[in-house]
Amino acid sequence: MSPATATLTRYKMFIGGEWLEAAGGKYFPSDNPFTGKPWAEIPRGGAEDATRAIEAAHKALTSGEWPKLTATRRGALLRKLGDLIADKSKDLAAIEVRDNGKLFAEMSAQTAYMAQWYYYYGGLADKIEGHVIPSDKPDTFNYTRYEPVGVVVGIIPWNSPLLLVAWKLAPALAAGNTVVLKPSEYTSASVLEFMKLIEQAGFPPGVVNVVTGFGAEVGTPLVEHPKVAKIAFTGSDATGQKIYAAAAKGLKRVSMELGGKSPNIVFDDAHLDNAIKGVISGIFAATGQTCIAGSRLLVQQSIHDEFVEKLVAFAKTAKMGDPMNMDTQVGPVTNPPQFEKILNYIDIAKGEGAKAVLGGARATRPECGNGWFVEPTIFTGVKNSMRIAQEEVFGPVLSVIPFKDEDEAIAIGNDVVFGLAAGVWTQNMRRAFTMAEKLQAGTVWVNTYRAVSYLSPFGGYKRSGIGRESGQEMIKEYLQTKSVWISTATEVPNPFIMR
Repeated sequence: MSPATATLTRYKMFIGGEWLEAAGGKYFPSDNPFTGKPWAEIPRGGAEDATRAIEAAHKALTSGEWPKLTATRRGALLRKLGDLIADKSKDLAAIEVRDNGKLFAEMSAQTAYMAQWYYYYGGLADKIEGHVIPSDKPDTFNYTRYEPVGVVVGIIPWNSPLLLVAWKLAPALAAGNTVVLKPSEYTSASVLEFMKLIEQAGFPPGVVNVVTGFGAEVGTPLVEHPKVAKIAFTGSDATGQKIYAAAAKGLKRVSMELGGKSPNIVFDDAHLDNAIKGVISGIFAATGQTCIAGSRLLVQQSIHDEFVEKLVAFAKTAKMGDPMNMDTQVGPVTNPPQFEKILNYIDIAKGEGAKAVLGGARATRPECGNGWFVEPTIFTGVKNSMRIAQEEVFGPVLSVIPFKDEDEAIAIGNDVVFGLAAGVWTQNMRRAFTMAEKLQAGTVWVNTYRAVSYLSPFGGYKRSGIGRESGQEMIKEYLQTKSVWISTATEVPNPFIMR
C-alpha cells in the first residue's frame, strides 16, 4: 500500500502471501459515504487475478506448511490473530467507518468483539473428533474422520465486512481449509488492512487471499473455478440465487446468509418503553443496513396509536451526522445505488397508499453535509401485501402493520418469502414460547433485538439462506466426513459378495 496521490490511498491485493496489483493494472475509487468523495483506490481484479488466488490457495492446501500443521497449531494461529485484532480493533473500525459509513461507536465495539470468533474457533480446532462405529460386520474396524472440504471462496457484503469475514474465515481455517476472500467493491479497504494481521499472525502464504473488484469480473470466475470446493456468501437473495446456480454446475458446497424482512412484534402486555427501544434498534441502528433489520413493525391494535405516537417522538430525537462522532446515532447510507434504492422504495410506499408519519425523504440537515443520508422513516397504513412490506429495502424505513391476536401476528409475520429473524415483545411467558415456536425464522429474539454471538448459530429459513454461521455446528459446514474400514480378518471372504 502506498499513496497514489496527495489525497487517495492506493491498496494492493493479497495473494499467496504477496501484495500485488491487479493483473490488468486497473483501479477504482472507494468513496467515503459521509463526504460523498473518494478516499482510496482499490485494485480492479479480473479472471486472471481470481485464478492466481485460487491456485495459491490450492497450493497452500496441498503442499507446504499448512497441511503439515497440527490442529492445535492451527488453533494457536487463530488465537494469535484474535489478539492482534483486539489490539488493532479501533484502527480497523476507523477504516471501516470511512469505507461504509457505519457508526464508529458501533464499529469499534464490533471489531473488538469479532476477535472472539477467532478465539472460539481457535479453541475448537483440535476438538474436531471422529467416531468409532460399532460394526455389524465380523472382523472389521470402522471409524470416521473429519477433513477440510478444500479451497473456500468467501464473498463478503458491504455492511459489516470484517465481522462477516470472521464468521466465515475463523471456522474455515479451524477446519484446515484455505480461503479466497472477495469483499464488496464498495468496502474492500478494511479487509485489505486486515490482511496485515494475517501476515503478522504467521499464517503460511496462500492460506488466506483477497481479490478485489466487481462481481461479474472477479466474483464469477471465483465461483466457477473447478478447484473451489465451497462458496460462503452473505448478501441479497437475488445475488445468492445466481451464485447458487453457478455453484451447482460444479457441484460445489454452499452456505448462504441472504436477505430478510423481519417482523418485530409488539403485544399489548409488553413493556412499551423497552419495546420502543427495541424497534428503534431493529430498524434505525446501522441506518437499517442489516439483514436482520426489523423492518416490519407488527403492533397489537389495542395499543397501535399510543405506541406509534411514542415511537415517532423517540425516533425524532435521533442525531444524524458524522459517523466518527461518538454521539451520532444515524449515519449515511453506504453507497449511491443503495441510497437511490431506499428513496425509490419510499416513493413506492407513498404510491401504495402508506402514510409517512416520520421522514420520507433525503436528509438535508446541515450536519449531514454532502453525504448519502436518508431521514429515519416510519410508514403507517401499511398492508402486508404491499411491496414496502414484502421486499427488502435495506435502509432506515419502517412499515407499521396492526394485528388483532397471536394467530394473526403469526400469520402476518410468516407471510413473506424471507425468514431470517423475528422479534417478540411480551411479558407473557407462554406467549413468548408459542411465538418462538411458530415464527418461521432462523433467530427469534424475545424482549431484545440484534443480539448475536460466536456461541450461537445464525442463519435463515426460506429465501433467507442455506446453512448456519457461528456456534459449534458451523464448523461442520467446512468439513467432510470420511468413513474408514479396516479388516482384521486372516482370510479375505468371497470377493463376489458384498460384505
